[in-house]
Amino acid sequence: MTALAQSAAAVAGRVCVVMPTYNERENLRTTLDGVFAYNPDIDVLVVDDGSPDGTGELAERMAGENSRLHVMHREGKGGLGPAYLAGFAWALDRGYDVVCEMDMDGSHRPQDLARMLKVMRFDRGVDLVIGSRRVPGGRTEGWPWYRDLISRGGSWYARTMLGLGVHDMTAGFRAYRADLLRRMDLRSVQANGYVFQIDMTRRAAAVGGRILEVPIVFPERRRGVSKMDSAIVIEAMRCVTVWGVERMRAAHGRRPAR
Repeated sequence: MTALAQSAAAVAGRVCVVMPTYNERENLRTTLDGVFAYNPDIDVLVVDDGSPDGTGELAERMAGENSRLHVMHREGKGGLGPAYLAGFAWALDRGYDVVCEMDMDGSHRPQDLARMLKVMRFDRGVDLVIGSRRVPGGRTEGWPWYRDLISRGGSWYARTMLGLGVHDMTAGFRAYRADLLRRMDLRSVQANGYVFQIDMTRRAAAVGGRILEVPIVFPERRRGVSKMDSAIVIEAMRCVTVWGVERMRAAHGRRPAR
């Protein structure tokens, strides 16, 4: 075990990494082998949305070989947000102390997960660690310029409209303390797609959660097809605009009369 893995393994409490999947069979074994190699003492919950390529079936076979791997099957492609919420509920019901979000496509590196968990171990005041592409030391690899521009622009717009200091608002590589998730009203979360990450960030800040961004390297996936499309971008813009207007109205209503 590497020193980095030892540090991650020493995280106070139990850790569950929630990994939603839809047609990720060809990434499953490689990604999970890497996750457990760098983080041998964590548990992983695969939340599969009825993948027609057999992702869920392969995950079940792998779970039979590894007691730290668990599988949840959902009927049909229900979306990223609901998949994470179902995974969070599963982890909270079982008493995990830290609950993480991580992609199965290889764009989230397991060594970066170990670094994020190490931060949570040594700084008990941090409630949410975000693996960030947009702070010094963080970067993407293999992205076309227009995708990077859309990502940067989306984070800037959300940060500005919501009045938050988080630089990578759409990041989906995260580690939450369970206590923070319990303070958030997860039952009222309706956001799907990648706007789910923005919604979770604003909710964490609203309940007083301390958020820390840790730089990561975000490589382009090597196998499979990205789930990003124009509908996801439109949903994010619409939701962020509505939330931003609501925030501005609330702030205006709190101003003392002259």
